[in-house]
Amino acid sequence: MLNKPDILQKLLEELQLRGFSAQTNKSYVYNCSKFLNWLEVNSLNPDKTSVREYSLFLNTKNYDPNTIRQIRASIEFMFKAIFNQVIDLKVIPLPKKKKTLPKVLSTEEIEKIINYIKNPKHKLMVSLMYATGIRVSELINLKKEDINPERKAILIEQGKGKKDRITLFPNKLNSDLLNYLCKTKFSSDLLFEGRNRKYSIKSIQKILEKASKIINKKVTPHMLRHSFATHLLESGTDIRYIQQLLGHSRLETTQIYTHIAKSNLENIKSPLDNLKI
Repeated sequence: MLNKPDILQKLLEELQLRGFSAQTNKSYVYNCSKFLNWLEVNSLNPDKTSVREYSLFLNTKNYDPNTIRQIRASIEFMFKAIFNQVIDLKVIPLPKKKKTLPKVLSTEEIEKIINYIKNPKHKLMVSLMYATGIRVSELINLKKEDINPERKAILIEQGKGKKDRITLFPNKLNSDLLNYLCKTKFSSDLLFEGRNRKYSIKSIQKILEKASKIINKKVTPHMLRHSFATHLLESGTDIRYIQQLLGHSRLETTQIYTHIAKSNLENIKSPLDNLKI
C-alpha cells in the first residue's frame, strides 16, 4: 500500500486530470488527509467498515451535515481513483442535508458598502460582483478582453462546471472602468492584478469584510451574488434569465431565490391584520 504522501500526491494528480477546480482539489486532499490520519491513529485499514466508523466519529464531533457530505464524497473519490475500490457509500446513512436560505443584503446596504470603499480598484471589483452576479473565483480570472461595454456584456470564460456564459455589464460602471483601464499599468491580460499578479480569493474577502463594517455585518462575496439574483427577481426579471446570468444548470437551483424575494411576501396579508385589536 502507498504511504500517505504518495496517496495524497496521486489523489491530487487524479483530481487535476479530471479538471476539478483548485478549491475542490484543496478540499478533497485535505479531507482525505484527515481520514488517513484517523486510520493511522486507530490502526485501521481503508475499507467500508472504517469509513462507517469515521462517519460515526464525525457525527460525534458535531460537524455540519453538509461538511460531512463533502468529506464522504472526497473519501469515495479516493477509494475509486487511488485504491481502485468502488465502495457504495449510499449504504452508510448520511445526515440530512441542511436546507438554508441565502443571505441577502438590501439595496441600501449594498449602496453603503460600495460608497464606503475609497480605493477605485476595490470599489470597481465589489461593484462588479454585485452588478453581474459573478462568483469571486470568476472575478479574479476576468481578462480585459472579456469586458464589452458596447454590447453591455461580460464573458465568463470557463466558470463553474467548465462552462462559458455571458452576463450583463452595467452602464453605470462605464466611466469607472475606463478611468481604471487608463490609469493602470498591467503586467498580464487579467483585468484585476494583485501583488502576485492574480488576486487571491482571500484578498477579495478581506476587502469586503472591511467595507461591510459600515453596516455592522460580515459580508461575503457570495452574498453579493445572492443579492444580485434576489434584487433582479424582485424587479420582475424572468427567473429563466436569472438562471442564465448565474450559470445554473438547473432551474431548481435558481428557484431558491423565490423564497426570499420581497415581492412574493408583500402581496400576502397576515390574518392578524384582519383582526380588530
